[in-house]
Amino acid sequence: MNNEEKNKIEKSTLYLVATPIGNLADISYRAVKILSEVDFIAAEDTRNTPKLLTHYGIKKPLISYYEHNKRERGPEIIERLKAGESCALVTDAGTPAISDPGADLVDLCRKNGVKVTSVPGACAAITALTLSGLDTRRFCFEGFLSTEKSEKTERLDELSREKRTVIIYEAPHKLTSTLCDLYKAFGDRKITVCRELTKINEEISYTTLSEASAYYEERRPRGEYVLVIEGAKEEDAVFFATMSAEEHIAFYEKQGLSRMDAIKAAAKDRGVPKSTLYAELNKG
Repeated sequence: MNNEEKNKIEKSTLYLVATPIGNLADISYRAVKILSEVDFIAAEDTRNTPKLLTHYGIKKPLISYYEHNKRERGPEIIERLKAGESCALVTDAGTPAISDPGADLVDLCRKNGVKVTSVPGACAAITALTLSGLDTRRFCFEGFLSTEKSEKTERLDELSREKRTVIIYEAPHKLTSTLCDLYKAFGDRKITVCRELTKINEEISYTTLSEASAYYEERRPRGEYVLVIEGAKEEDAVFFATMSAEEHIAFYEKQGLSRMDAIKAAAKDRGVPKSTLYAELNKG
């Protein structure tokens, strides 16, 4: 199959179309062609996507597909696809199905026998990783952290032992608290703070968690951020090696977890059932 045949619009197909993360020129010829020829476009934000479409002179019917309407809108899209229409799924910026409900629509297509194909392009996580100066051979993408405090604390504790480079997305209004939490959980590691990637105000800061935390305590964060953090060193990966069960559980309780959640987290670290820890605690 040659490129011309590959680029032809296929009916009953969902196209995952990557869009620019900032600079409107960062879009492929194929993406513009697909957006121009599909029957309709499903967009995360129908107020934002028209700016891109207008820039490239594209006029297509738009419907919204986002986290809070995916249960109703997903089946509607599937029915239209099964009826022979073609659809392009786009997110606000970057690649659909990365930290957005696009993954749910892909799964729904799979369950209904609907074809899905990708039109690759920009992705903020990969862009930030390549700029980070940190290890790019092995990395862990976390996306957005939970807004629930105990869940966030538990997740950061798990990530603190991750030896691969860690990539996190963060909104400006939560950046300061997240940097503080990262410093508490990870210690003072290298971090590359990427702000407003590919935009006029793009800023890449090569720093440490302590310095980044102090910097944003003094300055109001603006724009969208990608945080790329150095992985744990070998000696930091098993922090509980010399801890007793009680000390291990107490460590998690100090992080804000309840007694029950602390026991659950410690049991997971040690690779044993919770009952084993209960038995060890009751020995004394």
